[in-house]
Amino acid sequence: MHEVYREARDSWKCDLLVSPGVQLELFSFPDPPPRPSRPEAQGLRHLAFSVPDMGAAVAVLGERGVSCEPIRVDEYTGRRFTFFADPDGLPIELYEAG
Repeated sequence: MHEVYREARDSWKCDLLVSPGVQLELFSFPDPPPRPSRPEAQGLRHLAFSVPDMGAAVAVLGERGVSCEPIRVDEYTGRRFTFFADPDGLPIELYEAG
């Protein structure tokens, strides 16, 4: 378990290793939106999938007509990540393996 206070968001992030290759991230926010539709809302936030190469994964999605948000860098791990929407408009995260 690894816990970090994110001062800029006034929130906590807790990483729980469930088993090799499976990790849960738990977040607290002072005033989250009431529905689980976008990152930082209450309830199940989103699913995330580890990818070996972020650029290649985003390119494949783009070839299939799926647009991704701009790639960002996790300030705590230095790894790259992005989001795209599933067919219902719910967020799915891609997180580059380290």
